[in-house]
Amino acid sequence: MTVSKMTWRPQYRSSKFRHVFGKAATKEGCYDGVPITRSVQDNNFCAVNPRFLAVITECAGGGAFLVLPVHHTGKVDPHQPRVSGHRGNVLDIKWNPFNDYCIASCSEDATVKVWDIPPHGVLKNITVPWKELQGHSRRVGLIEWHPTANNILFSTAYDYKVMIWNLDCPEPVIKNPVRTISHHTDVVLSMSFNTDGSLLATTCKDRKVRLMEPRSGNLLQESNCKTHKASKVLILGNMKMLLTSGTSRWNDRQVALWDQDDLSVPLVQDNLDGSSGVLFPFFDPDTHMLYLAGKGDGNIRYYEISSEKPYLHYLTEYRSLLPQKGMGVMPKRGLDVSSCEVFRFYKLVTTKSLIEPLSMIVPRRSESYQEDIYPMTAGYKPALTAEEWLSDIDKGPVLMSLKPGSQVAESYSELNKGVGNSLDSRRSQSRPNMMQLAYIQDQLGSRDSKEDNGLTEDDRNWMPASKGDDLALCSPPRTENELRLKFHKQQEEIRRLRELLNQRDVHIKQLELEIRNIKNTQPQSSL
Repeated sequence: MTVSKMTWRPQYRSSKFRHVFGKAATKEGCYDGVPITRSVQDNNFCAVNPRFLAVITECAGGGAFLVLPVHHTGKVDPHQPRVSGHRGNVLDIKWNPFNDYCIASCSEDATVKVWDIPPHGVLKNITVPWKELQGHSRRVGLIEWHPTANNILFSTAYDYKVMIWNLDCPEPVIKNPVRTISHHTDVVLSMSFNTDGSLLATTCKDRKVRLMEPRSGNLLQESNCKTHKASKVLILGNMKMLLTSGTSRWNDRQVALWDQDDLSVPLVQDNLDGSSGVLFPFFDPDTHMLYLAGKGDGNIRYYEISSEKPYLHYLTEYRSLLPQKGMGVMPKRGLDVSSCEVFRFYKLVTTKSLIEPLSMIVPRRSESYQEDIYPMTAGYKPALTAEEWLSDIDKGPVLMSLKPGSQVAESYSELNKGVGNSLDSRRSQSRPNMMQLAYIQDQLGSRDSKEDNGLTEDDRNWMPASKGDDLALCSPPRTENELRLKFHKQQEEIRRLRELLNQRDVHIKQLELEIRNIKNTQPQSSL
């Protein structure tokens, strides 16, 4: 007879994210005077990328949304031009993850439209879309881009259908989706993909959670839990788990974790409170942190999720007196890694017509890049074309590093190899520290000369117009729109120059520290 011994476990679980805190932007860093929509749809109404912020607005005679440059904070012009091509209220907007100038919107007019945004923002009303998708028979409530395939868009409407669209076609109006999924018996409330886009999870008003193959439409799993009514669903990256938020049998707000291979019974159920607002879940696959923001709440709870019991670890919560109607989320490549920012929300506060950025920060004393909280993350390049994905190919996302100047560092390493090969081998063997010191000093001297030649295409686009690139912008402004355009371009130019200076200062400090370390080790090596 074997007796199983209970292993002692510590009461407190160590976590590098235990002390994460929320930092709201100052008044100057918010977007004030935004006429946020009054729609009762349980969507986020806001979409963000590193260049633009888009928010659905209240308007009469059709639907519209605002597109603002993300760095142009402060008071918003009440006559700001909008994207206004829909005949009904706009219900959802999503940026293309691989094109910062492309956004999709869906509306009560039963259409989905895809828009091209000019590089300098919306300077006049846009009414003609790049693509118009016509296939649904009732209003379209949700849209989602495929996470790894380019120009593949999913939409679901009140006709209970999920449609897959291929935008890589020459026609401006697309009437036939590549596939229609018809497993649902009621309105689809949310959709979520896994990391490589090979699985699609949905929640429906019939209380069921469904897991399916998006390309073929085959139904893999279906939950029928009577103790949990799910409204939102997330596939938690590659952890092979699903998370749903909804209500319990007694109408308490509740979250549940599910095994991806068995949706019969949830792994964990956690009751939160008795409020009535929908819980919006947000998951960060890089840090395994889960954020729960309730509609109409002022607080945001956050947890850490592990692959072992008890799976869900409560960290703390951010509290505020301003209730949120919806939340936009900045992609990881748009975060400020110098301040250890791991997540950024954009809170829609309808009571004050305000959009408030909220940064989630890991407190660290060091000002250097923290590699342990910034692993390689999904970048802005697609892993597949639309045709490759439609031909039964699945690939994970193309990863990128968030380290500032990571591409510059690669070029420096290649240059270092060339310098090392050209130097005398006996000199390098006898005085290795002096060789490194000379190389670093050479990099400090050549940094300034290479600053202009090493500009990216985006940096060249933001060079001042005084060089003759655009003579029309150099002439004195004649109208109010021209004056606004000139002001916005000047602000963007100032911001770009500040970023370049900050990156240069950080690099100089790093190289100076390396020089100091090498000099300190020289006397020891000579002895």
